[in-house]
Amino acid sequence: MFRLTLAAAIAALFVAALPARAADAIDGMLTPYFRIQSQLADDKADVKADADLVAQAASALGAPGEPIATAARALAGTTSLPAARDAFGTLSDALIAYADSTHAALAGSTTAYCPMVKKSWVQQGTSIHNPYFGKSMLGCGTVKKRG
Repeated sequence: MFRLTLAAAIAALFVAALPARAADAIDGMLTPYFRIQSQLADDKADVKADADLVAQAASALGAPGEPIATAARALAGTTSLPAARDAFGTLSDALIAYADSTHAALAGSTTAYCPMVKKSWVQQGTSIHNPYFGKSMLGCGTVKKRG
């Protein structure tokens, strides 16, 4: 009886810690991710340092964070604005999928969708700042979900 109760208590603690860990990891990735999104929306491709920070935070998650880390490393290796925007789409897909699968809230953020490239992204605030077209179509997109 004691073993079962102890095992149940340990399992409950482990399960309770999972959402917190997912939320902490998402929080650690969001600040550099938001800077990347903002840079791309401003037609700037200097995102390597922030992409490296996202990759480091995602790597700390182990296997569940690997798709994010891989996408962030690919983004860090880009050398042009079009390539950075394409890689950012993959990173965004991985980040959104992780948040959905772990139920980690993207607190204070908005998930938006660009119908032109058929890609989503996460941003701060509700006013659309499209990272895929930047200044040429900054307001193109729709809000899918508020975090």
